[in-house]
Amino acid sequence: MQYLAAAHRYEAMQYRRCGRSGLKLPAISLGLWHNFGDATRVDNSRELLRHAFDRGITHFDLANNYGPPPGSAESNFGRILREDFSGYRDELIISSKAGYTMWDGPYGDWGSRKYLIASLDQSLKRMGLDYVDIFYHHRPDPETPLEETMRALDHVVRQGKALYVGLSNYPAERAAQAADILRELGTPCLIHQPKYSLFEQKPEQGLLSVLEEKGVGCIAFSPLAGGVLTDRYLTGIPTDSRAASGSQFLTSDTLTAEKMATVRKLNAIAEQRGQKLSQMALAWVLRNVTSVLIGASKTAQIDDAVAMLANTSFTDEELSQIADAVV
Repeated sequence: MQYLAAAHRYEAMQYRRCGRSGLKLPAISLGLWHNFGDATRVDNSRELLRHAFDRGITHFDLANNYGPPPGSAESNFGRILREDFSGYRDELIISSKAGYTMWDGPYGDWGSRKYLIASLDQSLKRMGLDYVDIFYHHRPDPETPLEETMRALDHVVRQGKALYVGLSNYPAERAAQAADILRELGTPCLIHQPKYSLFEQKPEQGLLSVLEEKGVGCIAFSPLAGGVLTDRYLTGIPTDSRAASGSQFLTSDTLTAEKMATVRKLNAIAEQRGQKLSQMALAWVLRNVTSVLIGASKTAQIDDAVAMLANTSFTDEELSQIADAVV
């Protein structure tokens, strides 16, 4: 059946200005890191994308290496975009990234002009797009001159292959240098994507203040710490969970007794607020960023995230309780 987006799709979502740009992003964005590669049924991926858009999530975030295998998330997304969303392209923000290993040899990794431009060309072909809305450098390159990497980002905007550019995983000082170079080139940095959650508060140690000073937006990835900041593991490790699947990104060894005791303390605070733990964790991060980037394997997870927007404020006492819990 042909997809027709929900008429009320913009009613529940909040849209927030990204830095000092003219672009607004939804408070909740959907990441396609997991559950969109060839290992997932395309019908499930299609259902997640439709459900997200019907609830006002207009930003879909990809990267060249998302899958598995690498590239398959973009290919599958391109198919769904063509079959379901072709009439809604101008209502979508589609991003991709390059910076991790994508192909063999010396030109398939890091931050050279050669790699970034070739990678974006490949991403556009996989997705069937003329341009992406945001193109990120996925991680800083310790060997390539920063000027070369930033000039490549500026170049793809001038080519019309990207509307905006961003950074991901850059430390504060390096992000400030990159933002200054991009502004001098005439292509301001739109956004930075750091790992940020109750269990990963490093962005608060300088990065967030740099982004505010430079007028750069921020979108947090892994705001639920890979699913730890949910009710998923409160009573153990479910057999169908990521921690039980052998994932390198969340292993049972990381779910220590100490960490789970912290999770239970946080869950109690969330219950006092009338929220699920996942909702409180997202709201806590959203205080300081433009958008939170969620992953989803079920539509109910998208619904929970959107419902969070009904309760995003914290009292000083709640913030103090949370800080004490994660010490």
